[in-house]
Amino acid sequence: MTRLFINVSVFFFTCISTVIHAQKYETFRVTVTGQGQPVFLFPGFACTDEVYEGLLPSLSGAFEVHRFTFAGFGDVPPVGRPWLSRIREDVADYARNHVSGKPVVIGHSMGGTLGLWLACGFPATFSRLILIDALPAMGAVMMPGYDSSTITYDSPYNRKLLDMNEKDFAAMASGLASGMTSDEARAGQIADRMIAADRETYVYGYTDLLKLDLRQDLSEIDIPVTILAATVPYGKEMAARNYKAQYRHLRDYKIIFAEGSAHFIMYDRPDWFLHTIQKELNIDDE
Repeated sequence: MTRLFINVSVFFFTCISTVIHAQKYETFRVTVTGQGQPVFLFPGFACTDEVYEGLLPSLSGAFEVHRFTFAGFGDVPPVGRPWLSRIREDVADYARNHVSGKPVVIGHSMGGTLGLWLACGFPATFSRLILIDALPAMGAVMMPGYDSSTITYDSPYNRKLLDMNEKDFAAMASGLASGMTSDEARAGQIADRMIAADRETYVYGYTDLLKLDLRQDLSEIDIPVTILAATVPYGKEMAARNYKAQYRHLRDYKIIFAEGSAHFIMYDRPDWFLHTIQKELNIDDE
């Protein structure tokens, strides 16, 4: 009975400590489960930690899993701007001061870009990156003649988004989400997350992401990087060209293509996704 009490007390104290540490930061909410080497799960833009629900049973049995939801998304209050740089500083502080060991970062889309940015500026803090359809310069594949220095918060497009009524914004979100997965139900969930997001965070946070160009900075990364890359809608050949062009300054990386998957690989190829993550982390998938 005494040993049981001690074990329960230790568990309770650990949970309380985690809550206290997380409350220090306004830019994210983090939920911690499992024991072992830390793994940070970063969702993509406008998404919450729910996007990784399929990984949790496997990861939590082998690792200490830290699931993040960023400010302005889900039920986490917004923090204003600059948004992404504040998240980066807070996550780095959290990793250095409240986590034992060097975390593995698994990041989808914007979450992967954030992982790259962290690895560039804090090279001794993290052990490796697993990126899910993420790029160091997202704007470069979206805008001809892309120049990150020309991206501003005050633009006609941003003003249009901020002024858009709920009906039109929902229609836009549904259209965008339909191209991110082949699963209609999941596309509806993605759209719902966009609609539920704080509007200014959605607009200005995405501007932060478009302003970020890490292509040259990748030479600073000296930890291994694995990239899971979607092939829809452009096809494997074009996807390979884009990835190799964007990552050419990164020394130690490999690309694994998720054939037939759109942007949300965890939804389009869930079994393949789980097996690939397990293989990369040396988890027994019996």
